[in-house]
Amino acid sequence: MRASSLRLSVAAFVGLLLSGLGGCGTINEKLTEGMADHVPQWAGGLPANAPPRPGTAKYEAYMKEQERRRNMPAAEREKLEGRADGGTAAATAPAR
Repeated sequence: MRASSLRLSVAAFVGLLLSGLGGCGTINEKLTEGMADHVPQWAGGLPANAPPRPGTAKYEAYMKEQERRRNMPAAEREKLEGRADGGTAAATAPAR
C-alpha cells in the first residue's frame, strides 16, 4: 500500500513539473525581445555592430544612412569602408 502511494506522489510531482514547464513557451514576446538586448555578446547576445530594432529612435537615422550609402558610387563606398581590394577578398582567398 505504501509503494502505490509513493508512485502516486511521484506521478503527481512529475505532472506538476511538466505542467509548470509548459508555461515557459508562452513568455511574452515583448519581454524576450527586451531581454535579448541586454545579454552580453560573450553569452550569445547581439554583436556590437547589430542594427537598431525597428520602432526605436535610432532606427530611422540608421535607415537614412543606409540609403545614403546605397546611393553612393561604389568607389566612394569602398573608400569609406576602408576596403582597398574592391570587395573581392573572399574570392581571392588562398585555397586550402
